[in-house]
Amino acid sequence: MELIKQQAAKAVEELIQAANLQAGEVLVIGCSSSEIVGETIGHGSSLETAEAVFDAIYPIVKEKGIYLAAQCCEHLNRALIVERECAQKYGWEEVCVVPQPKAGGSFATTAWKRFSAPVATEEIRAHAGLDIGGTLIGMHLRRVAVPVRLSVDHIGNAILLAARTRPKFIGGIRARYETDER
Repeated sequence: MELIKQQAAKAVEELIQAANLQAGEVLVIGCSSSEIVGETIGHGSSLETAEAVFDAIYPIVKEKGIYLAAQCCEHLNRALIVERECAQKYGWEEVCVVPQPKAGGSFATTAWKRFSAPVATEEIRAHAGLDIGGTLIGMHLRRVAVPVRLSVDHIGNAILLAARTRPKFIGGIRARYETDER
């Protein structure tokens, strides 16, 4: 479990830096604890593993004032668990559901238990994301997602993918863009 915690912490720290995430922005994480322990997604859910990943990531994002969104599995239509304050800030509609390990997943269940005022919402537009184990977080990122290569490419046995987002470039040949921070 210690290696899993180290990998998760390093990945989130690198993504926060690469994405230039700021306080008040949102980081979405989809996490298959099954894939981390070497099982097929959805067939080996592990609360202990999900708790290890959450415990490694949450203090880092919380210290920086970044909101964490925990994506549920497909049995809850990939709903997201966020702090009520985050949902209110962004105007995301609350839905009635409480994730469980076999309906929502162990990571979302852990987030529900550990957040101070958790709510579920059906859709968000996050500023960056980590996909741990092929959970398909892309639907919850802002429109222009940019892949980010991290030094960590696995958490346990799960493949790790990361993305940041940037505003759309619009205009024609006369347009200018501020790209230093994008």
